[in-house]
Amino acid sequence: MERNAEARRIVPQTEEQPERSERPLKLTPPPKQKKAWFGKSVIYIGLVVLTIACIIPFLMMIINATRSNEEVLSGFSLIPGNSLAENYAALSSYVNIWSGFKNSLIIAVLVTVLSGYFSALTAFGFAFYQFKGKNAMFVFMLVMMMVPGQLGLIGFYELSKNLGLLDSYIPLIVPAIASPFTVFFVRQYVQTVLHPSLIEAARMDGASEFRIFHTIALPMMMPAIATMSIFTFIGSWNNYIMPLVLLFSPEKYTLPVLMGFLKGSQVAENLGSLYLGIAISVVPIMIAFLFLSKYIVSSISAGAVKE
Repeated sequence: MERNAEARRIVPQTEEQPERSERPLKLTPPPKQKKAWFGKSVIYIGLVVLTIACIIPFLMMIINATRSNEEVLSGFSLIPGNSLAENYAALSSYVNIWSGFKNSLIIAVLVTVLSGYFSALTAFGFAFYQFKGKNAMFVFMLVMMMVPGQLGLIGFYELSKNLGLLDSYIPLIVPAIASPFTVFFVRQYVQTVLHPSLIEAARMDGASEFRIFHTIALPMMMPAIATMSIFTFIGSWNNYIMPLVLLFSPEKYTLPVLMGFLKGSQVAENLGSLYLGIAISVVPIMIAFLFLSKYIVSSISAGAVKE
């Protein structure tokens, strides 16, 4: 009896624990990401406001082109006027705007096409060929990017005069073909999208260098060429100083030169005519940007993701 009592004292008595009832787990949905939603909303609102701010000047220009001088001076209105025919008649009576439009279009298109092709050819040479003085020439090209073109205006005028090229489109087209910034941009782009092994494979198959450039390199450069073509076209279309200095015949004047002559004419008294002339001069730039702007994103994002 005493041993049983001591054994009971030594061995601890385990307390009986109540059985836990197995309940199904409830999956609570994750909390809503309010911060991410708020951030996206702010971004979209900002983009909408920025878009409206960019559209308003063009909208004002188009609407004021249809209003009379008195209506323009009275303030801005979203309702178009009825003076478009009168404004066009006043504008056409002083300058032949469509002649200037044609001249500017010829120069801008030739400069854009030739600059894009020869800049791509030069960029291809800098990217995939090894020759003596390559680095020095490339550094010199980068330095020329920092020099304003207006500094050589007098010397360029004397050179054109000695060559007998004044009052012609040649000095406006040929020098613009050599575009250092376009060469630099296309070279950086083609190095990211075109692997040298592809060129070596084409050479082993017997393709000539020009065939490699036209069939392999040039199609892959098209996004970069199209991107730079937008800026080349806009720069050539808006060029005012060079045509003003080099051209003397009124029938050869470009559209920016003709628009500059309107400031001191009787047309300047009719603001509606000025707005109409500006609207006509902006149309090609808007069309070029509309059709080529999709290449900007593709050229900038090239090489961002490695495959």
